[in-house]
Amino acid sequence: MGASRFIFTSESVAEGHPDKVCDLIADTVLDAYLAQDPESRVACEVLCKGDTVVLAGEITAAAAVDHAACVREAIRRIGYTDPDEPFSADGAQIVELMTQQGQEIARGIARGLTKVPAQGAGDQGMMFGYATDETRELMPLPILLAHRLARRLAEDRHQGRVSWLRPDAKTQVSVLYENGHAKEVTTVLVSTQHRGDVAAAAVRSYVADRVVPAALGPWHHSGLQILVNPTGSFVQGGPSVDCGLTGRKIIVDTYGGAARHGGGSFSGKDPSKVDRTGAYFCRYVARQLIHRGLAKKAEVQVAYAIGMAEPVSVHVGTFGTGDASAAADFVKRFDFRPGAVIERFDLKRPIYRQTTNYGHFGKPELPWEV
Repeated sequence: MGASRFIFTSESVAEGHPDKVCDLIADTVLDAYLAQDPESRVACEVLCKGDTVVLAGEITAAAAVDHAACVREAIRRIGYTDPDEPFSADGAQIVELMTQQGQEIARGIARGLTKVPAQGAGDQGMMFGYATDETRELMPLPILLAHRLARRLAEDRHQGRVSWLRPDAKTQVSVLYENGHAKEVTTVLVSTQHRGDVAAAAVRSYVADRVVPAALGPWHHSGLQILVNPTGSFVQGGPSVDCGLTGRKIIVDTYGGAARHGGGSFSGKDPSKVDRTGAYFCRYVARQLIHRGLAKKAEVQVAYAIGMAEPVSVHVGTFGTGDASAAADFVKRFDFRPGAVIERFDLKRPIYRQTTNYGHFGKPELPWEV
């Protein structure tokens, strides 16, 4: 990334991608519990394949949630409703492998709850947050544009503008950088599922003439290379043919590879899980560094020990784009304790389904993006 001239690529996936189907089911279950009991402890993992959905994990809550109804609601919301397909909202077979949260973890989280900010971390681990001034959303351009492409496909399908689109899709955007600045988009790749009687030329025309210009806006240009369904067709897709699993799209969920990732996924985890809460707060703090003019690019890392509220470390990097010492001093003002973060953003609300698709960052409606 330090070279003066290079091309960087990021990908996104649509909500009908098998892994994202699983993420949405997991976050739908999470929201259902939080709607009834804000203190719910949820760690929900999902696997989808063929006509089967497997729910596994640990849940402790003063709530009565119909897991099967959550699964079918999420699948129907995505658009998998064709009864002739193995995977559909009404036809899915649901297997549940759920237990309660382990008592040792529960004790660690509960430690110090007489004062909410003293809540212990739900696990050990390190999380990263990143921000860059190369876009208004303070996101890297490649992942931002890849998300816009995937979202546009979904909008056209849901609004009935293109009747032959199907839910599964992947997008990819390559951007040329010179001296650290985005200069132009070089290549766009769109693979989108479609009805079997639609010709490849029609799919290409729709993507090249309508989707790409709308999603790229001023970054669209006549010399752009556009690749559409490189194998020739994309009729079979979704969990009917491919296996999906929660937590496999963590780079799509964050910065498209432009910044580091701690390794923990987000979806299906309640806010006591620092994999989620810590990453959200690091993003928030990195954004503040950009807004304050302390850096043009900023990365914040936090690390926790299970059961302890205070982080074991906080690290700040500015990539040579600002005053590293001033940035580090500024970050010391923030309270990284999990309970304090939950309190600051009011995270015990059922807000997580809106995070699942097209990135957990760069959306103005999310509290850590304010």
